[in-house]
Amino acid sequence: MRRLLSSWVAVIALAFIGITAIIALLGYAIAPDSTPYSNNQHLELATCKPGTMVTMVMVRKQEQKPGRSWLGTMLYGEESVYREIPVNSWHFADGFIELEEYNSIPGSTPIITKFSLANVLYHLNPDVKPITKSDSVFYTLASGQAVVKSIADLQQQVQAECIATRKFLLGTDRFGRDLLSRLIIGARVSLSVGFIAVGIALIIGIVLGALAGFIRGWIDDVIMWFINVVWSVPTLLMVIALTMVIGKGFWQIFVAVGLTMWVDMARVVRGQVLSIREKEFVEAATVLGFSRWRIIFRHILPNIFGPIIIVSASNFATAILLEAGLSFLGIGVQPPIPSWGTMIKDHYGYIIMDKAYLAILPGVAIMLLVLAFNLLGNSLQDALDPKAVERKS
Repeated sequence: MRRLLSSWVAVIALAFIGITAIIALLGYAIAPDSTPYSNNQHLELATCKPGTMVTMVMVRKQEQKPGRSWLGTMLYGEESVYREIPVNSWHFADGFIELEEYNSIPGSTPIITKFSLANVLYHLNPDVKPITKSDSVFYTLASGQAVVKSIADLQQQVQAECIATRKFLLGTDRFGRDLLSRLIIGARVSLSVGFIAVGIALIIGIVLGALAGFIRGWIDDVIMWFINVVWSVPTLLMVIALTMVIGKGFWQIFVAVGLTMWVDMARVVRGQVLSIREKEFVEAATVLGFSRWRIIFRHILPNIFGPIIIVSASNFATAILLEAGLSFLGIGVQPPIPSWGTMIKDHYGYIIMDKAYLAILPGVAIMLLVLAFNLLGNSLQDALDPKAVERKS
């Protein structure tokens, strides 16, 4: 660890991966759009530029949905109880609020919408409409409770609670969704596919590679034949074939990528086991009558963790690229789940326009994360290689 942290490249790579992991873990807790998959669409705000500020009027949704705990919201997001309406302007008219809906086209006919103040604030009984008399509003809540409030109080409450200015730091995509939120939630997909795919590759690759290298004989021949067959098929083609068999979706893409990445791990583990199985401590364990599984997992594998960690870091970067490529082709995770590859696919046509950042930002995110894992893998190789340490000293 000291040798690894002595490299400034490794420190930067670790810091970037750590920050990305923390952002992905917090997810909806820090994303400006905390609705599930950050899929709150405002088509009138499509492709707004970074830093755009829009006035929003929040109107209470009249359908009631069960809420989630703080942990559930952080993991899965939560539907807002309000419907956000972008506006150019608004004003009160007795017991109502009139909105001029957002329109960025000069000279276009304005769209005026009118809501009762009670409808904006509360979940009402759908069978009883609010009634405005003199300077008061009579309305009935969904719970059946009848309420009377002055228009002035309702106007003050609406202005305090339901009028807000929303700033889109990175702009919006072509469906009017917050681009920053989509990037944050998309980081979850990339890191998740890396962890799960590498985990599957570790389990299959270590077991098959250790068996082939330690037992040898016909088992080694059969496993190596299977490895060579899988190796001969292009990785992307294999993943596409697997997704066609097991289906498209969030978990399916993780399994498909993982089932194509174990070959590298198996070959490395087999080679390392072949070199260690002749060592004296392995012969001593055999003489003492220990089982093959005990020798492999208690005595051999702990001595080859270095190469395994290095290959895992490389496979992590490969998994992220594979997932992004498959999502770009439309056979990865499916909308509305945000994925950096899907974001590039949706906006690559804007590259020739003045909104190239819509495709460049997720592309840069993929590039930086893959670069960080590759640099970390190279630094791990130097830190775990005794010959490299001797050369430096």
